[in-house]
Amino acid sequence: MLEILLAGIAPGLALLCYFYLKDKYEPEPVLMVLFTFISGALLIFPIAFIEYVLKAENVVKYDSIYAIFSSGLVEEFFKWSILFIFAYRNVEFDEPFDGIVYGTSVSLGFATAENIMYLMNNGMEYALTRALLPVSSHALFGVIMGYYISKAKFTKDSKLPWFLCSMILPALLHGIFNYLLLNQGSWLSLPPYMVFLWWLGMRKVQLAEISSYNHFQKNYFIQHGTELKSGMRLYFPLSR
Repeated sequence: MLEILLAGIAPGLALLCYFYLKDKYEPEPVLMVLFTFISGALLIFPIAFIEYVLKAENVVKYDSIYAIFSSGLVEEFFKWSILFIFAYRNVEFDEPFDGIVYGTSVSLGFATAENIMYLMNNGMEYALTRALLPVSSHALFGVIMGYYISKAKFTKDSKLPWFLCSMILPALLHGIFNYLLLNQGSWLSLPPYMVFLWWLGMRKVQLAEISSYNHFQKNYFIQHGTELKSGMRLYFPLSR
């Protein structure tokens, strides 16, 4: 049992640490990150219930493409809700990269809970495959969601387009992943798709890093009259 718990938790925590440490200027409070991670893990219960009801009531046929995409939509909607309620509106969400930290935290919390349950039901032989595919894909869906919700947070224009992107794009990417994973004839397409997801996710990470640098450089210049050096870490918020 302990072996399954460790194997289930390790990939999610490792990826969360990676994205957390990418926050170069003002690292988020660890307790806040853990709170969103645990909140994401608890989503396993309402999501499992809703998907069970959809299947039991024949709302969708689970051998259809629609069902594959609806599953991704349900999961991403709940993750987006946690991100919006507990992170987006929190005072600690004060730079563009924070969206990626909290987005990956919520997503990896859910992925970790899902991973533990899967390994308990199917055995340790799937631990590596689960780490490389579902867990890492959830992290990348969280990157995309967090990137676009940060765009909504810091834009001076209409927030609605960015909110829609932050919800719809991860759901669409998730649906494609589910389709490739669950259809045996599409397995050859799955590795290239994962490469694409990593490229897209890391591109968003890079853009968020640039946005956070520009954000803090502007505030740092206003406060100190000098420019902020790239990569300089700040441990106290800058006044606006």
